[in-house]
Amino acid sequence: MKTPIWCRGQSSEVGDACREVIDQLLEVNALYRLRAAQGILGLRKKYGDQRLEAACAKAIAVGDPSYRTIKGILIASTETDPEPETGGAGAAAFLHDAEGLFAANIPSQNSGEPEGTPGRDGAEEAVR
Repeated sequence: MKTPIWCRGQSSEVGDACREVIDQLLEVNALYRLRAAQGILGLRKKYGDQRLEAACAKAIAVGDPSYRTIKGILIASTETDPEPETGGAGAAAFLHDAEGLFAANIPSQNSGEPEGTPGRDGAEEAVR
């Protein structure tokens, strides 16, 4: 039977990161999360211990050590990819600091208008 004790023993064979994931899952509501722990350990058969350990470590690093995340990492083969760099001041990976955000030259709004047509300033003068 694949009990919580069995899951902890198997995860120790895989590595420290896997053991940490399984311990986190089984810490609260062990019987409710037992199926997820068994699923993670079942990924050993298809992907092997080294890849599972790397995927568990990456899942811990991104803050989502769940079965779905670990399986997604393994399917995408991104367990060995470097961590994405964050912007300044600890911003999330998809955010940029002010220098990165405004680094590119943005064309002005009036650049696409044909000559002789009033731009924004001309429209304001007409209103006055």
